[in-house]
Amino acid sequence: MGEMYSDFARVYDELMDNVPYGEWGEKLDAFIREYGVSKPKRDEEKALDAERNLVVDLGCGTGTLTELLYSRGYDMIGVDRSEDMLNAAMGKRDVTGSEILYLQQDMRELELYSTVGTVYCMCDSLNYILEEDEIVQVFTLVNNYLFPGGILIFDFNTDYKYREVIGDATIAENREDCSFIWENQYDPEEMLNEYDLTVFVRQDGDCFRRFSEVHLQRGYTLEQMKTLLERAGMTLVKALDAQTWDAAGEKSERICMIAREQGKHIK
Repeated sequence: MGEMYSDFARVYDELMDNVPYGEWGEKLDAFIREYGVSKPKRDEEKALDAERNLVVDLGCGTGTLTELLYSRGYDMIGVDRSEDMLNAAMGKRDVTGSEILYLQQDMRELELYSTVGTVYCMCDSLNYILEEDEIVQVFTLVNNYLFPGGILIFDFNTDYKYREVIGDATIAENREDCSFIWENQYDPEEMLNEYDLTVFVRQDGDCFRRFSEVHLQRGYTLEQMKTLLERAGMTLVKALDAQTWDAAGEKSERICMIAREQGKHIK
């Protein structure tokens, strides 16, 4: 995955201000309450409940969604491999006074200190995992750390989106203090999308600093993800179109899936 999001971390929130984090927070809360075992904090908790009620934001980035779920009463852990992203997240924690635990880890080497009730991985973080076996590795680790009956919620950009919607497209936006050029190149045979990102950030006065990053993402199909979940021993609960929230289909651009832990039993 490389050392991505190093410079980008400083402008990530500004450039991602169109992401519907509020809606995602509401959906995650609703999914956890309907399908999961985690509950918002209560004044009285048993030790077993403390693990069950933990929620992990896998690939938490700058912590925007982590803070939203914390504000809804969940005990939160944020996991990300980027030190710069986590520094931004911890800066938000200093402002809000939240008690979120942040861990710098690659999701392919996830290591938690207990089981947790819920793991979610949003904003196409899984698309950065380019090999199917490594997706299975992530799902297997998540299944291992989930409390009995716990759930994994994740989204991903589909092969259809890269192939038919944004592949070989250039996106550019000019803002007062920050501008960017985002060039996409999609290889349909390898199902790999290359983002060539160039960002201009205002430094002092009318001077701008330019930096570039290259990001690789892989497109996946619904059937692929179902198979990878099965290989990891998890059970699919729902697959939804992340734009309409209806059942996912062949032309869904982003899919949100809910899967349940299998293999553990409460003694």
